Amino acid sequence: MIRMAQPDARERFLDLLATAVREGALVKLTLGKYRGADASLKNLFVRPVELKAGDRLAFLWRHATRDVTKNEITAAGLQQISDLLGRDFLDAHLFTTTQSIQFESSPDRPARLRTKAIATTKPAATHDRTPHHLIPSDAPWLRTLGVTNDRGQPREGMADKFRQIQKFAELLRHLLTEAGLDDRPLQVVDMGSGKGYLTFAVAALLGPRAAVRGIEARPELVALCNRAAAEHGLAPGLSFAAGTIADTPLAGCDVLIALHACDTATDDALARGIAAGAKLLVAAPCCQQELRPQLVAPAVLAEALRHGIFQERQAEFVTDALRAQLLEWAGYRTKVFEFISTEHTAKNLMIAAIQAQPAGDPRRAAGVREFAAFYGIRHQRLAARLQFEF
Repeated sequence: MIRMAQPDARERFLDLLATAVREGALVKLTLGKYRGADASLKNLFVRPVELKAGDRLAFLWRHATRDVTKNEITAAGLQQISDLLGRDFLDAHLFTTTQSIQFESSPDRPARLRTKAIATTKPAATHDRTPHHLIPSDAPWLRTLGVTNDRGQPREGMADKFRQIQKFAELLRHLLTEAGLDDRPLQVVDMGSGKGYLTFAVAALLGPRAAVRGIEARPELVALCNRAAAEHGLAPGLSFAAGTIADTPLAGCDVLIALHACDTATDDALARGIAAGAKLLVAAPCCQQELRPQLVAPAVLAEALRHGIFQERQAEFVTDALRAQLLEWAGYRTKVFEFISTEHTAKNLMIAAIQAQPAGDPRRAAGVREFAAFYGIRHQRLAARLQFEF
């Protein structure tokens, strides 16, 4: 009798993955324990998507300071996963509609699989069905705020806002996981909540474990949002108050959000969050004007920077790069990335900062000062609020 060799754990895992893809049972795949050459790469997330061009595997490459998304043809995607598994990524976690399978490997012991039966449903991905959203398109508060109609479809002129809400919910979920805030009660403060679109999304995403406060200077919007929160059963976990960044109490704040706070208001919000000891700061800066009069163009750039548009973009870059460095000095691991495509909004930059280490690293301080000196910066609002001297 000839005995056939048994497939090893890696081969079994790849077979299970291929079967899940073939049978339409794949929910998601996570690859971790990265040991490859790119020091900034942390994880790889893969999920199935259906595009007009056909079925694809969506790869989300999560780096320390940015995320990169690419849709791969299924066969090529499976081959790429095969090339990475057990080499660049030592661990993987496969979720299907019926089970979860964990692959674990290390250089000094045989790889192994752990399998657990689960009951889950695969997110609908076809264009003939309602797409899967973290925030259901038929959520009643979306209708009240004027985002969707009675059929759960975006109203005219609100499609971009609907996409922004969904993208923000997806990003926040990942950031909370990175910050270790997945399964604990949270206090969330949204500075400058406006009409409350994203504040409602945060409350809907986190549910009863979170107390979410929206702070807005315009009392008519505060009243509108509080009525909507009460009407749809989200109060008192979701509440809105009239106030400003300067006068809002932040004791116990875990997550501070400040989206499109104008110019130095972003700095004020970040400084308040740091002072409160918030574990996660999320900001989308807007109208970065403070540094523009101070900037001294390096000689090689002087000719190009005669053009006003380049001066504006340089001011935006320098302002937000300096903010990111100051946050790192203040003890936060910082990521700067595109929030949503410029097709949907021009104000698309997001700064996310996760509390990670003690503040005041002298090496980071030296880097901040060198950067400021290169551009001739003498003062900046966040630095002043943190009592950081250039």
